[in-house]
Amino acid sequence: MKISNVSTMLLSVPIPEQHRWRSDFGVNRKLDAAIVVVETDEGLIGYGEAKGSPLVVKAIVESRLKPLLVGEDPSRIAYLWEKMYSGSRLPLALKYGRPYQGHNVKGETMCAISGVDVALWDIAGKTFGVPIYKLLGGGVRSRIRAYGSGGWAGPGAAATELQSYVERGFTAVKMRVGGLDDEDFPARSIARVEEVRAAVGPKVDIMLDAHGALTSNQASRLAHEVEQFEITWFEEPVVADDDLPGLREVRQRTRIPIATGENEQGSFAFRAILDAHAADILQPDIAIAGGLSECCRIAAVAHAHGVGVAPHVWGSAILWAASLQFGAAIPNCIIFEFGQAYNPLLYDLLVSPVAVDGDGHVTVPTAPGLGVELQPDLEKKYPYLA
Repeated sequence: MKISNVSTMLLSVPIPEQHRWRSDFGVNRKLDAAIVVVETDEGLIGYGEAKGSPLVVKAIVESRLKPLLVGEDPSRIAYLWEKMYSGSRLPLALKYGRPYQGHNVKGETMCAISGVDVALWDIAGKTFGVPIYKLLGGGVRSRIRAYGSGGWAGPGAAATELQSYVERGFTAVKMRVGGLDDEDFPARSIARVEEVRAAVGPKVDIMLDAHGALTSNQASRLAHEVEQFEITWFEEPVVADDDLPGLREVRQRTRIPIATGENEQGSFAFRAILDAHAADILQPDIAIAGGLSECCRIAAVAHAHGVGVAPHVWGSAILWAASLQFGAAIPNCIIFEFGQAYNPLLYDLLVSPVAVDGDGHVTVPTAPGLGVELQPDLEKKYPYLA
């Protein structure tokens, strides 16, 4: 079997005004997804999601990576990952047993590699008739506890929003703080957290996400004030790759566990976080960090440090499915992110819709590959909006 074509399907959904949410990134008006499609000469097709700027990712996949992949055996996943990553330095990488990063293999290029890698694993699973997690040596778990991820509402509405997640079955919830509350920081964040804790009660886990919008001093101050509410983790109080010393400083100043990593790429970046003693939980995004192949290496590094992994799962149903396969394959996946924002690309993309079980867990698909089937004519239903 050979790879016959590599392309990218771009999808968009405008967000109706009544479903829009505002964060420190502004008001969200549309959702995009770049789905990498790898075809074979035997008719098997694999799918993977790539984060980044959709048009840029599409150009990288089809102009830079496709020539490296067409004609290759799709089952040689490790080899093809090194070929995409090391480029012309591939012979050196294989000779000396270490990756030789090719030209500018960061940013959008690593996102593109991530999408291709997942698509190759999807083909492998379909070839052997098993879900991806079995090929990765998994089957560690068949269900993963999930948390409802959202929480943008202001004081007076935050409790209602997060309580609605609990009513859907979640036993853990995540809310945004920090930059979202800049107009009255930290009082507004504190008030919202206090309101949510009172509403959901003591048995529901609450996570906080600052999107890296704070300084280390601001984050430390907020952490000190909300410790009383038994917070499960404080996510991205500062941005790790911009201020790793600041992240370590926040961790040293609070007893709340620190989580980070959604924007990091490659196992080396995560190793640096652990070497700096800057985080308690790692959050690789499969569509950013290097695909399933690299995320398994990241999980192994975390496992060697006694650190849990909670994958960042904010995207389409393809990322959702890939992340479930990942969570089922590794021993140190501690919980699963389940976005609660308006997102047809998550909730309406599959023949069998995504869902949370009544006890707050998500069941891992057991069909071959990613274990999911896409709805037909997606590009017609969700045409890309530049």
